[in-house]
Amino acid sequence: MNALFFALVSIAFITTAARQINWTPIPDTDSPMQALTLGMVNTAESSVTLAIGLVGVMALFLGLMKVAEKGGLLKILARLIRPLMVWLFPEVPADHPAMGAMILNMAANALGLGNAATPFGIRAMKELDRLNPNPGTATNAMALFLAINTSSVTLLPTGVIAIRASAGSIDPAAILPTTLFATFCSTIVAVLAVKSYQRFFPIEGNNQAIKETPKEENQEEIETFSGYPTWISLLVLAAVIGFIPLTILYGKAISPWVIPSLMILMLGFGYIKKVPVYEAFVEGAKDGFDVAVRIIPYLVAILVAVGMFRSSGAMGYLVDAIGSFTSKVGMPAEALPMALLRPLSGSGAYGLMASIIQDPNIGPDSYTGLLVSTLQGSTETTFYVLAVYFGAVRVRRVRHALAAALTADLAGIIAAVFICSILFT
Repeated sequence: MNALFFALVSIAFITTAARQINWTPIPDTDSPMQALTLGMVNTAESSVTLAIGLVGVMALFLGLMKVAEKGGLLKILARLIRPLMVWLFPEVPADHPAMGAMILNMAANALGLGNAATPFGIRAMKELDRLNPNPGTATNAMALFLAINTSSVTLLPTGVIAIRASAGSIDPAAILPTTLFATFCSTIVAVLAVKSYQRFFPIEGNNQAIKETPKEENQEEIETFSGYPTWISLLVLAAVIGFIPLTILYGKAISPWVIPSLMILMLGFGYIKKVPVYEAFVEGAKDGFDVAVRIIPYLVAILVAVGMFRSSGAMGYLVDAIGSFTSKVGMPAEALPMALLRPLSGSGAYGLMASIIQDPNIGPDSYTGLLVSTLQGSTETTFYVLAVYFGAVRVRRVRHALAAALTADLAGIIAAVFICSILFT
């Protein structure tokens, strides 16, 4: 991220300097350097305005999620996906704490609770490492878990919906069907890629069957889940799969109902579960306020850098150079940097998406705005996840994990372009 930030600023300055040297003064027209300065100041102001506008929306969504979490929705999802997890991870004992941690991580990701998912993911890696006969080397289960984690099916991309709402979108939830489709495709590709690549990355050294190592005395227990009957899980999976074409066919009619329905359903679920819905909502809303305030420095940094890149004319040169090629496959040149940045930097991609949908020439409800919103909601910061999760257990040899995760990222990008081209053009 340091290199990216410095590169954007440097390219913008050099491009503007070259234009300034060759500039012929025109009455009532700002010079290139004046335009660059004005762009920096305006972007810095608008980034703070964006963050302040995001406070209310983020508080709303995290408040609703807190009600659902206290009502036990996370555990319900965990029990639903347990039979599938047992089938995907035959190396992991069904009653091992690693299984419970992985299930909770994926359930949290499905609800768009990124911050809540990370602790479960780290704990899952630590538990998987206890089953690892080759410390320092990723097992097949670790590689599969990371690939699924970076491409997990997202039922509700709350963060992206929130920023679209704060940017003035007339239909913030329009990306719900496109995100569901893209993440479903990328998750399938992730599983297939891991199973295909693992044969080319054999485990060297003590290649014995995985067995559990003795448990440390201070090791914290992870709740295990008995799971619902398999037929119930299969029925729910079929319903989710069937919901995808339904949202594609009737997405425009469904999307206006999403946010109001979400509020009544979440509050109703919590009320039925005897959750103090008002107190729980306020607790979650406080977290939303904290999140919105914390991202202000990141938004200012990346939005100013991107604003400089655009004001300098470098963005225009990039669009002119590659736009004619990428636009033929449904990827506008303005969206290409987003697709390339997303696996590298979450905060950078978040800021870039915000700058794109705030651009008056693009907007949140244009094809480009909807595409970058879908890309943000359907792909993950792969290198960050790999560094955090593997770093937590000191895994140095990641084997096929990175290749599988990047393959899933590519599948998610292709699927996002495909579904957005169908629905929004």
